[in-house]
Formats: sequence, C-alpha cells, structure tokens
Amino acid sequence: MRAILIAAKRLALAKTRLLPALPSLTERGRLAEAMFRDVLSAAYNARTPARVTVVTCDPVLMRLAQGTGAMVIDEGYPRGLNAAVGLATMKLAAMGMSCICTLLSDIPLVTGDDIDAAFAAMPTEPRAVTLVPSRDFSGTNILVRQPPEVIGTQFGRFSLVRHLNDCRQAGIACRIVRLERPALDLDEPADLQEFERRHSLTHTQAHLARLSLVHS
Repeated sequence: MRAILIAAKRLALAKTRLLPALPSLTERGRLAEAMFRDVLSAAYNARTPARVTVVTCDPVLMRLAQGTGAMVIDEGYPRGLNAAVGLATMKLAAMGMSCICTLLSDIPLVTGDDIDAAFAAMPTEPRAVTLVPSRDFSGTNILVRQPPEVIGTQFGRFSLVRHLNDCRQAGIACRIVRLERPALDLDEPADLQEFERRHSLTHTQAHLARLSLVHS
C-alpha cells in the first residue's frame, strides 16, 4: 500500500529565513499554514496513494489535517524534520505501508499530478528511491521510498547529494525526477518573487496578496 506523508514544522518555528520580507512572526506562521493547506489539497488530488498522513506537533495543523480525514501523527514536540519523518515512517511501515511519498509542507505549487508522477517514476527494483529536487538542485522536496525505511531522510542543506550517496552506498536503485512546480519551495525572499512570476490560484497566493507581497 502507498501513502503520502506531509511533514510540517510547528508554525511558530516556520519560515525564519523569510524574516527580511515578513518580519511578523504571526504572518510567517499564517504563510506556513497557507502553504500547508495547498500541499494537503494536492495530496488529496493524487490518485496513487491509499492514505494521506501528516506528522507535526502544531495543534492548528493537526486540526486542519484531521478535518480532511488525514491520519495525524503527533510528534509530541519539535524533534526536527528528519526525526519527525523517521517516527512517522516507522508507524506507517508497521501499519503495512509498502511505499511512502514524503512531501515538505512549503511547496505550495505541487499538484496531485506531480505526486502521481513521483510515484510512477519509481524504479522497478524491490528497494528503490525517487528524488524530486529543489529548484537549485541542492535540496529534496519530494522523497519516495520503497520499502519506507530503505534509507533515512536527510532533509536540510544539500540533502539531494546526501540522499544520493546513501542510495549508492547501499546499492539502492535511485531516480531523480525534475518537476517544475514542487521544485519551488518558499524559503527566502527571492523565492517569493519567483512564486509571484508563476501566478497561481492557491491559498499561498491569496495570503501573500493580502499582505501586498504579490499581486492577486
């Protein structure tokens, strides 16, 4: 069985690198919530997975996820992204999930078709990984693993290289798939400019337009 896993930080800790463009902690939290809504919507538009799961310790995001019927895994406290994903991966594997697509919660342009494409790109070997890189080809914005614990996650700076190295060292089939929409994560002020260039009908677009950071 296939599952989507959305990993989301506590809102109060999210998007600190956007501080020059968004000095308000409250507004950065609201932006993170808007992006989460967009990613969650894309997960439900994907045809491949049998389950949508969210791992977080943020009560607002947990309520949002539960309201859509998603399975919520409460990490209890901010463990860090990789530890949270590891906890959720272990639980999903114990439930019989054979393949997990992990999405970061700050890729608001992602669509259900993108998620299906990431699943479809999996190598045919029993142990396999698909990596969808960030726009600068350094990070990993979507990670598909079969079986779920075939490698640990290495989200953070230069995660693409670290995930590739882990696969090569363990002899695991790995494929990189360039997908334009999920490649854009909103981490820095320049990312907001690129996001505006790709005008979209998203919660994120509406929120930034309200702040006059992008045009509606």
